[in-house]
Amino acid sequence: MRRFWLLFAQSVTIGLAVWFIVTTLKPDWAGRLAGSQSVRIASVSIQEAAPSQLPAPNSYRDAAKRAMPSVVNIFTTKEARQLKNPYLDDPFFKKFFGDGYGEQEEKQSSLGSGVVISPQGYILTNNHVVEAADEIEVALADGRKAPAKVVGADPETDLAVIKIDVPNLPSITLGRIEQAQVGDPVLAIGNPFGVGQTVTMGIISALGRNHLGINTFENFIQTDAAINPGNSGGALIDTNGNLLGINTAIYSRSGGSLGIGFAIPVSTVKTVMESIISTGQVVRGWIGVEPQDITPELAESFGLTRKTGAIIAGVLRDGPADKAGIKPGDILVAIEGKPVTDTTEMLNLIAQLTPGDKAKFTVLRRNQESEMRVTIGQRPKIQR
Repeated sequence: MRRFWLLFAQSVTIGLAVWFIVTTLKPDWAGRLAGSQSVRIASVSIQEAAPSQLPAPNSYRDAAKRAMPSVVNIFTTKEARQLKNPYLDDPFFKKFFGDGYGEQEEKQSSLGSGVVISPQGYILTNNHVVEAADEIEVALADGRKAPAKVVGADPETDLAVIKIDVPNLPSITLGRIEQAQVGDPVLAIGNPFGVGQTVTMGIISALGRNHLGINTFENFIQTDAAINPGNSGGALIDTNGNLLGINTAIYSRSGGSLGIGFAIPVSTVKTVMESIISTGQVVRGWIGVEPQDITPELAESFGLTRKTGAIIAGVLRDGPADKAGIKPGDILVAIEGKPVTDTTEMLNLIAQLTPGDKAKFTVLRRNQESEMRVTIGQRPKIQR
């Protein structure tokens, strides 16, 4: 037994001596044995990790790689004519110098982002990105550039569809917002401040945000993924690289991200997109009323026992509601059997109705419910 212990001690001693010699004279050999490689820079040896084919833990590289080619940069230009001197507008000067003398043209440029949603060249973006633009240029992630034209826009959701004529376009896959939950990780992709395509990460902070006063129809995804100027129209994706929403606005006192951003959900995006591509516009139902939310003060004034519904504050003369017998002071409590909780819900339910169809409206008048049939009209385009 003693002999075996002596052999064991000698083996350990020899092994340690060999390891000391290798690490001193040939450190790159030891680096390979440890799964790394040694690099000598200016007589200084450093260790670098060996190449690996395995994905990094907790990485969203695959989602970003899948979605980034579908996100584009949008550059818009608007011509503006300015008079150098108001006195040069005098007919005397125009007689000698021409009508255009004293004027100069200035190009006003802005930028945003967009998402390719079809290989046929259709791109989704925000309406405020391309609104009133004289020229629109799209820059793809692969370096290609192309002029774009507006197919149609919907200012009330701040969405627009533009089109480019470029082959082999990578299109994004639409996700399922109904499966998304608060706390899910998301990635925002866009071109903030024009620095180039950028990916930021956050979570879904809230769903169904409304009453923000940003758009007429609101149902926002709130996220803390960094969204900055230039991100507008870009993609909010899930960890599989599928589109969950179009980034549209931020809450900020400084102009930069404060961790409160809003995206239009893919459910709204899909409806608006299909309508614009097929008809060039979005057709919504309308009845011609001015609604108001029920507040505690109004409930007490009207002697109401309920706190949900929408008070009809005004009715357009000869409009659909007026012809159906709806009067100011009525409280709209249900549309086609679906309860009306507030004015936002009322607008959304009416907007989904088809113009020309008759719909059942449940109205509370003097604490008595009655049903009315209203022939739905088409919502007029908003004037800006």
